[in-house]
Amino acid sequence: MAKIFGEQAIPNMPWEEKPTGHKEILWRYSGNPIFKQNPGPKAARVFNSAVVPYGDEFVGVFRADHKDITMHLHFGRSKDAVNWQLDDEDIKWVDESGKPFQPAYGYDPRVTKIGDDYFIMWCTSFAGSPTIGLGKTRDFKTFTRLENAFLPHNRNGVLFPRKIGGNYVLLSRPSDNGHTPFGDIYLSESPDMTFWGKHRCVMKAGGSWQSLKIGAGPIPIETDEGWLMIYHGVVLTCNGYVYSFGAALLDLENPSKVLYRSGNYLLTPEEPYETVGFVQNVCFPCAALVDAPTRRIAIYYGTADTYTGIAFGTVDDIIKFTKETNNLLHGDSDIGRD
Repeated sequence: MAKIFGEQAIPNMPWEEKPTGHKEILWRYSGNPIFKQNPGPKAARVFNSAVVPYGDEFVGVFRADHKDITMHLHFGRSKDAVNWQLDDEDIKWVDESGKPFQPAYGYDPRVTKIGDDYFIMWCTSFAGSPTIGLGKTRDFKTFTRLENAFLPHNRNGVLFPRKIGGNYVLLSRPSDNGHTPFGDIYLSESPDMTFWGKHRCVMKAGGSWQSLKIGAGPIPIETDEGWLMIYHGVVLTCNGYVYSFGAALLDLENPSKVLYRSGNYLLTPEEPYETVGFVQNVCFPCAALVDAPTRRIAIYYGTADTYTGIAFGTVDDIIKFTKETNNLLHGDSDIGRD
């Protein structure tokens, strides 16, 4: 079994045992989707969101597409990480001096705990174009928005849960102003969460289900086998994009170096709530809860840009699967400076 670092015991996290006869690595929660359509006065759809344990309960930053089809971030709270109370109003941000600093829009958030701070990353608007927004909170009451990490255009900001080599490390996917028919995973480093550099290429798109574009998903999980990174991959079919997700293991001290990369997907759109919706054929992972003692993992993923689902598995099975289906591409095993 791989040793898991930095993860806590979460005995009350959602869990269902693998169904008898189920042959895949992950299995879906029988109560999916956990967010139905129109879950609040303003929200039409909730998906592609982040959840974390907080005290004896769970909190989350949720992408809520409003009924005017604008995208906003809402705060939510839950006792069981399945049934959520979502704030009717979107999160109100202030800058570091306490003045209002509200983004024009926000979507696809991630949340990383480092020390006493919960850092929030999302896709925000910078001069009318998408880039990565950064913010933080300690109490999920005051939300402080930090300086933009990057110029446009960029998406899928995912912060590692500890410093590496003395610096914060952030994964991203440089993109364009539209639906982005391309995309690879890069990382950048910062000594202070303000100035970012030492950019490296981690993984490039390629190979069947991930041939068009790829992007990091939940916060990477530190194990003695490497950083376990769950990521989405997209293929262009005659019927449009299909979003699935797989896994990779990254070197602990040089995470732009890929050790293993799953040649097969872990989960692909199959259920009606994944194949039919506002955008068809999407499974998009954004968060994961890991119970270190049992090694159980609950992956939260957006489905069809309409709903939110949970998939269960174990860290050990995902690592084994990633190694057994390994399909490194040219340059994956380098440290990404070229």
